[in-house]
Amino acid sequence: MKFKYDIIVVGAGHAGCEAAVAAAKMGSQVLLITMDMTKVAHMSCNPAIGGVAKGQIVREIDALGGQMGIITDKSAIQFRMLNRSKGPAMWSPRAQCDKYKFTELWKTTLENTDNLYLWQDTVSKLDIENNHIKGVYTQLGVHFKANAVILTTGTFMDGIMHVGRCQASGGRAGDQASTGITQQLVELGFEAGRMKTGTPVRIDGRTINFSILTPQEGDDVSSKFSFSKQTSPIENKCPCYLVYTSSEVHDELRKGFSDSPLFNGTIKGIGPRYCPSIEDKLNTFADKDQHQLFLEPESLEEKEYYLNGFSSSLPLEVQIEALQKIEGFENVHIFRPGYAIEYDYFPPTCLRHTMETKAVNGLYFAGQINGTTGYEEAAAQGLMAGINAHRKLNSLSEIVLQRDQAYIGVLIDDLVTKGVDEPYRMFTSRAEYRILLRGDNADLRLTPLGYEIGLADSQRFEAIKQKESDINRILKFIKNFSVTPEIVKDFLIQQNSPILTQKRKLYDLILRNEISINGLSQVIPELAEAISEPDSETIEEVEILIKYGGYIDREKSAAEKMHRLENTRIKDNFDFNALHSLSIEARQKLSKIQPATIGQASRIPGVSPADINVLLVYFGR
Repeated sequence: MKFKYDIIVVGAGHAGCEAAVAAAKMGSQVLLITMDMTKVAHMSCNPAIGGVAKGQIVREIDALGGQMGIITDKSAIQFRMLNRSKGPAMWSPRAQCDKYKFTELWKTTLENTDNLYLWQDTVSKLDIENNHIKGVYTQLGVHFKANAVILTTGTFMDGIMHVGRCQASGGRAGDQASTGITQQLVELGFEAGRMKTGTPVRIDGRTINFSILTPQEGDDVSSKFSFSKQTSPIENKCPCYLVYTSSEVHDELRKGFSDSPLFNGTIKGIGPRYCPSIEDKLNTFADKDQHQLFLEPESLEEKEYYLNGFSSSLPLEVQIEALQKIEGFENVHIFRPGYAIEYDYFPPTCLRHTMETKAVNGLYFAGQINGTTGYEEAAAQGLMAGINAHRKLNSLSEIVLQRDQAYIGVLIDDLVTKGVDEPYRMFTSRAEYRILLRGDNADLRLTPLGYEIGLADSQRFEAIKQKESDINRILKFIKNFSVTPEIVKDFLIQQNSPILTQKRKLYDLILRNEISINGLSQVIPELAEAISEPDSETIEEVEILIKYGGYIDREKSAAEKMHRLENTRIKDNFDFNALHSLSIEARQKLSKIQPATIGQASRIPGVSPADINVLLVYFGR
């Protein structure tokens, strides 16, 4: 038994698990401390991974060598690609998971990762000397030492759960809260705040009349998250169900508004705008007679269901009476009510892009402690914190993903540069280069980096080189091969596409929206031969590069122009107040954030283009 490690990770949620495995795989001796080893990477809210922009993040985590994609594929019970009717920048994979199998697979992964050790306990205090982290103290009186500590405390720091006027201390239903760390960090000069999130009732599926609900099946042609060969396309094993509220349901819910902690001033924390409680929806959209809900299975073996869209902190009896007014729920029995939870967080402007705090050397924050919401956002932060903690301890350069390189880069830059005024959730609209940041090319963008830093294995790297070779070969063939009108005439008529009057390059045909590579391969034997070996994702990648080539080139050009600002460094702890040509607001904001580059400075609210020009003259001369 050791009591000194390279890195200690506090909390085994999605952020903590990714951080611990990443650092350990790269060679650090890691201790992961969790209150309950049976609930690692627990799906405290909905039993699903991915969704709009979140699915792209999971593919990026996987491409770098993280675990979330692999474990999702192995535990999923339904797969859907959202936004297929839109362009590929908007395609977002989402999987319904067996949440118990998800946790079981994560626990197996943790226990079979070299250099990674687990300890079940609660961290009550950080060991900090002269603004350097030295380790942690636990509730059991154990002193573990380390040169880096990653806090991934989720909703546990001073967590309080609300159901109507009833309150209980806890990090989530059935788990105690963590106390002490917030006060210690505030005394060191950190700013702390309160946020709020919520979760719906859990329903006994035996009491639901499924025969009158609308099934929502998975995709006919399923896919997966991970680029590795360890997993296969997800099998669609069971449906979710569409459910709707009604004016009668709303009337029952409104009866509890006077006892709602959201409305009577009990809850002070800021809640998520994009995942509102059902009572918030009734307030905000008072003119609507119904709201769409999704009834989702939590497991294949269990009877527990999650009612997505019905998050609530209303009194128990109000929740039950409202549920009984939903068609198919007349005889409903619930396992536990929905509840809201308030918890401590630290505004993420206190962080560097590496996820290390500016005030304490070796202390990193990842996940909801930074004011984010969502498993995927947390896992991405944890992965980057684990990578950078390991690299700093080994005197290696930091890894900071750029905004045109990954959604993870957008996420972290937004947090560190802009801060949060509500729980942060990733959307495709937050990325100015989203055509470059598609889910289909996450491996091409990030696996070479993952291999370089020791996370992605050699098989992944060789697969990427083969994929790039196949893409270039097929593109070259398509650009050079000429098609005669007679060969494709009948096919084009079938596709309601104008026929050719003369020879044209195959490339010109594939530019048409209604024409696909696979379709043309049915009538052009040479094309069928050219695409016979690569997998379907490679063929899809080629088609995207052809059809959206102009947009991709435009975004690349815009990104390259921004690189001038990103590559212009600002000295550490620079005194912006000495630059009197800057506006007063800019001096205040820049002094607080201490941006590392002029690119980062340009994204700080309150810093104008004129202020950026002043910085360019000073630092670029």
